[in-house]
Amino acid sequence: MSFESFSQAQNFFLWSGFTVAFVMGAVASKTNFCTMGAISDWVNIGDTGRWRAWLLAMAVAITGVITLEAMGLANPGDAFPPYRSGDLIWLENLLGGLLFGIGMTLASGCGNKNLIRLGAGNIKSLMVLAIIGIIAYFMINPFPNSDQTLMSLLFYDWIRPAAMNVGASQDIGTIISEQNASTARLIVGGILVIAMLIYIFKSAEYRSSFDNILGGIVVGLAVVAAWYITSNIILIQDEEPYDLRDYVQQWDFLVEDTEVIPPADSRFLAAQSYTFINPLGQIFGYAGSGFDRGLLTFGVMAALGVIAGSLFWSLVSKSFRIEWFASVGDFVNHFIGAVLMGFGGVLALGCTIGQAVTGISTLAIGSFITFMAIIFGCAITMKIRLYRMVYESEGNFISALLTGLADMKLLPSSMRKHDAV
Repeated sequence: MSFESFSQAQNFFLWSGFTVAFVMGAVASKTNFCTMGAISDWVNIGDTGRWRAWLLAMAVAITGVITLEAMGLANPGDAFPPYRSGDLIWLENLLGGLLFGIGMTLASGCGNKNLIRLGAGNIKSLMVLAIIGIIAYFMINPFPNSDQTLMSLLFYDWIRPAAMNVGASQDIGTIISEQNASTARLIVGGILVIAMLIYIFKSAEYRSSFDNILGGIVVGLAVVAAWYITSNIILIQDEEPYDLRDYVQQWDFLVEDTEVIPPADSRFLAAQSYTFINPLGQIFGYAGSGFDRGLLTFGVMAALGVIAGSLFWSLVSKSFRIEWFASVGDFVNHFIGAVLMGFGGVLALGCTIGQAVTGISTLAIGSFITFMAIIFGCAITMKIRLYRMVYESEGNFISALLTGLADMKLLPSSMRKHDAV
């Protein structure tokens, strides 16, 4: 996909992200694709339909990315965010994933789900997304008249020293064989995908669930499509090819028209796919700037695309309805959940889509750590809330926590404080 002007290339970059996200948002709304719901169904009622749909999205994404990369048609090794960085920020992945899992449980869904709910008329999600956006923005950007960010104030000094340098890249293929990383990724990714597909489709109930199959396939394909598009936009200048990020980095040498304003940050033009926490911070910055086009990014357009797709489906299906908080307690839970997701999503470099589908498609170790931490954070929060509700008079936090951990086989049953529910 080659273009002769930067504006043409940038417009395609932005609007293709919106269009694919529109389809993803509409299908996710139609099929009720929900990562928190997947964990909830599994933990609380033993229904694995949406859990398998989530895994199917991962399997499709891994298959597409390792294939495209082997063909030279995707560049996840030079992506934004840097999933495959040689510095494995394992503690940030772990803590961020845990906070995000707790947060999305309290806020009734992850970033993507709240975008979908907003499109369907849920005003609660507007508050959740706004708080996530503010936290995410100031985790990366300094406060006014300051050089301090939330990250530097609260986390950097104690959490970043735990990072481990694992070499050129943290993807499993490179760690196994740096000299033959592409082949190793194909082998490891292929084995992982086959194992996932066997598990997913061994369930007869799942095989008969059109919506869960459709949701998993479309979300996975959307992630692959974004990787392909953002890796293959080429700008031709004086018969020389440039990708968008390289072009912007050489802006002063290549662009003669000084009235043309370049994007504020060339990183946002790198190869990338869908993630929804950092882009909410980008939306906050974009709106706060008075909608400066230099701050309009792929992530901003993706988030808007999901909202638009969900709105479209809710109108077509006549399911659009305004929803507000049921009580003060409901508001407080959503507020705390949004704050935790804002911190956790930035620390972990992504969310249940940004890390647990997009990141995992790159086979990055940090993405798998985040994925497992999100699952644990979400599941144990559900268990604690359940036991505190059922055993109201004696359901203190510690007893509910110990019982939940026993339910999850992480503690011996002798440490259980309540009968199983």
